[in-house]
Amino acid sequence: MASPGQSGSESHSNGPTFSLENILGNDHDKLEHPDIRPEGWDEEDAEREVAHGYCIECEDQPAQVRCETCSDDYCEVCFSAQHRKGSRKKHTSTALTGGDKSISKPIPNGVAHAKPNGNDVDMEDDESEDVAEAVPPSAPISDLVLSSQPTLGSDPGEWFVERAKYIPLRLTLGERKYLRLLDAALQVSEYTDKIDTLGFGLSKAKRIVHQIRELCAILSGLVLAADYKQGQELFTDRDFASNSDFYQKVFELGRRHKIMNPDKMRTTYGKLVYLLQDSQAPEVREMLGFTCVAPIRTVHEMLDVHGVLDLLRDPLITTATQEINAEKRSRREIQRDIRAKERAIETLSARYRREPRLPQEMVRQALYSIGDNHAFLRTNRDPCDRMIGYLQQYFHPTQVRDKKGADSLAIRSGRGGARLSHDHARQYVYVMQSLALWREILHDMFHLWSLAEQDLLSETISYRLRDTGQGLNRVQGAPKTSHMMHTILNRAQKSLGGWVGSSVIHMGDHNVPNALMFIDKYSQIYRILLPICNTLSELPMLYKSPALRAYIDAEYGSLDALYLDILGDFFRHAFDGSGADNFYDAGSCIDGRLTSAWNWCSSLEKKHYFHVFLLAGFNGFDGEW
Repeated sequence: MASPGQSGSESHSNGPTFSLENILGNDHDKLEHPDIRPEGWDEEDAEREVAHGYCIECEDQPAQVRCETCSDDYCEVCFSAQHRKGSRKKHTSTALTGGDKSISKPIPNGVAHAKPNGNDVDMEDDESEDVAEAVPPSAPISDLVLSSQPTLGSDPGEWFVERAKYIPLRLTLGERKYLRLLDAALQVSEYTDKIDTLGFGLSKAKRIVHQIRELCAILSGLVLAADYKQGQELFTDRDFASNSDFYQKVFELGRRHKIMNPDKMRTTYGKLVYLLQDSQAPEVREMLGFTCVAPIRTVHEMLDVHGVLDLLRDPLITTATQEINAEKRSRREIQRDIRAKERAIETLSARYRREPRLPQEMVRQALYSIGDNHAFLRTNRDPCDRMIGYLQQYFHPTQVRDKKGADSLAIRSGRGGARLSHDHARQYVYVMQSLALWREILHDMFHLWSLAEQDLLSETISYRLRDTGQGLNRVQGAPKTSHMMHTILNRAQKSLGGWVGSSVIHMGDHNVPNALMFIDKYSQIYRILLPICNTLSELPMLYKSPALRAYIDAEYGSLDALYLDILGDFFRHAFDGSGADNFYDAGSCIDGRLTSAWNWCSSLEKKHYFHVFLLAGFNGFDGEW
């Protein structure tokens, strides 16, 4: 690897040398990367041979099943995805480990599947064909959820140990100073505006020159703002590698803060990820002489380094990290729980401190970080549980009990904007499985986010700049994120029994170009469900007002009738396949369900019950609740 100041190969026989000095000089417009072919800048990479012993589909998981008919080896998730329908479900298979027992079994038809590597989609059936067995779940909601956390006073086992691997550490006061510096630098940066363009003559070779120049400008500004003297030296000697630790620390702080606070850095996190994505390119890393990417600091990593992982197995940890809910509780009960939590934190921090390397404050920081994760789950995941509760409370799985059909969830394609046709029982299952799947995705969101960053910042997975119909986007495969999503989906399908609709997971295509778009899409679920839940929870308070009671009774008949009106419309038309002009972009696929929900949100102000939302304090799906 050439040092930043040394000469590299020449872009032309008589042209300037391709070096960092010339790139940052005045004649950079004449430079091109010497090793890039001139005829294109985003050519498809040649297919590489799958390593022996790995799945033929995802290519990054050990093979567990051999399909005797296909003569290919799969991991369990990919095998299920590829053999759920048609003649393939009859294929014979043998387990590669644990004997010759066949693991294939008949599964309901009517499901189209995405290849788990997220690059291609096998659309054998139209997504409008919903012919899976609609078997309404008879189990209570406690049996439907696929993952749960230990209750207060119970033995946590390994639950916290596994979860802490993906829980980022809360930022300290000193780290927040650098976070503000990074956020301010990204706010004024025009990195993506200059780099993600298809300008005239901007080949891949010239684009790399622009990437290095813009990256160096941001790096120089960060050092200069943090330490003026050190920044002046950097402008003189251009030795970026000497400050590599500083860069890695600052960029890691921004990524860590965003994971724990999805509402923050909404306009700057994308710039940060794309900047780091470009810095991982081999030609850019070679020119800079270091990598800008460092692993995210997690609770598990910090405790493991100091040998105190037993903290995560201590029965007191459930109390020390509990999320205290004040809803419908007396002040005395709330204060009692707060004191119990504070005592548990002090007890654990004193018990597991290892002075001077692990002071008591660092143990508290780890506990607070786990508590932050519980707060995230309450805000993002719990609205799914509440909506499932409303579904079970107001609607029967198989029967329409109201004589006027107010509790019917049946939808028909072409009516009310619906693109699917379901009877009541099928729609009930469709809504139930969609909410349960969203719940599981949000429950594992930190894990998914970690894998998404690994895919985005991979040194081996390149991206292509493409017009996806929504502007220029970086289209990049996300094998790790896609495999995790298929694992969650596979778990949900097994838990819920039958599956209505398609199980296509868009990843690395024009619908969801890359893992960043995937994370952004599913981190918005609570913005849909939480305002609805809050409005519904406020209705009993509104009903206590004599004037509003008279209005609700006159307009809707009763409070329960109003609940049925709102919930029935949401469960019908937020899950009706609408939101796009074809079944591939919306329909009943995994991502299309969320598209339909957003489409319902966009038409809320046209609903006859919209003013009830306003009376309950609703101010939009992108506000504070």
